[in-house]
Amino acid sequence: MKTSDMNPIAQHGPMPPAARRWRPGMLLYGAGVVHAGAAAAVLANPATLGLAAASVGVTHAALATVGLWPRSTWLGPNVLRLPANAGNSVALTFDDGPHPDMTPRVLDMLDRHGARATFFCIGERAARYPDLVREIARRGHTVENHSMHHRLDFSLFGPWRMRREIRAAQQLLTEITGEPPRYFRAPAGLRNPFLEPVLCAEGLQLAAWTRRGYDTRNGDHAVRVAQRLMRNLAAGDILLLHDGNSGADTAGKPHCTTVLPELLATITDAGLRCVTLRAGMAAWDLRTA
Repeated sequence: MKTSDMNPIAQHGPMPPAARRWRPGMLLYGAGVVHAGAAAAVLANPATLGLAAASVGVTHAALATVGLWPRSTWLGPNVLRLPANAGNSVALTFDDGPHPDMTPRVLDMLDRHGARATFFCIGERAARYPDLVREIARRGHTVENHSMHHRLDFSLFGPWRMRREIRAAQQLLTEITGEPPRYFRAPAGLRNPFLEPVLCAEGLQLAAWTRRGYDTRNGDHAVRVAQRLMRNLAAGDILLLHDGNSGADTAGKPHCTTVLPELLATITDAGLRCVTLRAGMAAWDLRTA
């Protein structure tokens, strides 16, 4: 009997993450109540149309505002830091890659410090540089989903278009690395109420960060970028940098490569260790199993 006959993964490829049950939060329940109440009021008394429309408008504005807050949990679960039982771990994450110049340099720096990191890759860039994505995984890092095209208007998408963006990247990154992504980070961290149901159906978990360096800004001083990341650095932190779309400092050097060596040294000196997001969150998975 062939190995593939006994192993369903060998036959059918890597198993996708299991779908999660969608549990609307209190904000969405409240929005539903407002919509239902407004409709009932207008049906009972058409003269209340103006007030009903205003109440619905305020509700929509509240939902939109929450969607502009990347670290919000009002629209659904959002990983902001590693669980307490992850020990002395921090998760270093990189967005918007892979980049043919920056990503290899980042990988070499991580190797020199024995650090593991998480790369939220854009699908269309992964399709352009598949060998680089495979190299990320080969070196012990993990590749996660950052949408197919990284549209800046992602938070305005309806559920079907949002699902296409996420699913296309999911399938592509799985084919390249042989391992399906487990986490999703929205472009620029912006989203709307449609995202969480889509992520639940795909078995993905939204992940944000504890702090970011704002390293996509050109002309900012590298010291300020580093300070934003290292201020009050502690176990459990999830840090955000960019190996793609990295800004440059006043000398024209990319923030990612100028800040990273000092950041890695600071993490080591603090007695912390860099782990992938999956490894850090495994402690939470074990606790809730």
